[in-house]
Amino acid sequence: MLDLIAAQAPAFLLVAARCFALVLTLPLFSQRTVPRMAKVAFAGYLAYLMLPHADLARYAPYLADGAFSLQYVLLLGGEVLLGIITGFYVTIIFAAFSTAGQFFAFQMGFSASEVYDALSQVENPLMGQFFNLIAMLIFLQNHWAQLLFSRALSSSFASISAFSLVAGNEQVALFLLGGLSKLFADAFVIALPIMGTLLLINVAMGMLSKASPMMNMMSEGFPTMILVAFFLIMALLPHVCEFFTHSFEGAFVRLERLFVVLAPGGGS
Repeated sequence: MLDLIAAQAPAFLLVAARCFALVLTLPLFSQRTVPRMAKVAFAGYLAYLMLPHADLARYAPYLADGAFSLQYVLLLGGEVLLGIITGFYVTIIFAAFSTAGQFFAFQMGFSASEVYDALSQVENPLMGQFFNLIAMLIFLQNHWAQLLFSRALSSSFASISAFSLVAGNEQVALFLLGGLSKLFADAFVIALPIMGTLLLINVAMGMLSKASPMMNMMSEGFPTMILVAFFLIMALLPHVCEFFTHSFEGAFVRLERLFVVLAPGGGS
């Protein structure tokens, strides 16, 4: 293994740059609780496995003499960008589930109970972290992580390169902007039933407080909204899990389409 890496060091570094950037941007593998040595070792083994599948024919003029020139450094930067784009898009999917919890956490009265989420590495309300953990469980249970590292990563090495990123910069920008718009659309679809029900409860509480000012709606309203919200989450959880699965499937399909478009002759 070490002899093969030493013999093909420039090519291996190009492959390892994309793998390492992908590992550093994925939600589960990028968290700070994972040791850095484990990330480097995982990215190295992943690059060793992906090296036979990498199409480095377009890099041949820059790898012929094995010199680390300025062009080679720019190629390393392009490979890093390709890994970041893939990992960042998967992060956008998880951010949709976390954002859905933030939408109705304020109406539930949980907006002040923000905790540090190790997966997203931000301050996240409890409901956002709850949805994020469910999404991570579904992501691992349906073997999407294995699919990402086996099929998606190997197909990206076989089809696109840093030159494809330069030629298809407009498609990449539209792809990322479309992912951001899909983030808020998915989050709104997940949170809409709970937000609508809590809005009706707020209207009913306001009407009762006007009809009977002696009633203490402040002390009665929050427990009612929390109980109703948890009941709705429990009732809608199978449908939410199914929506999570379809979101991951659609994300991988869109990522595959991007690889096809960026491949030489793919846009024609």
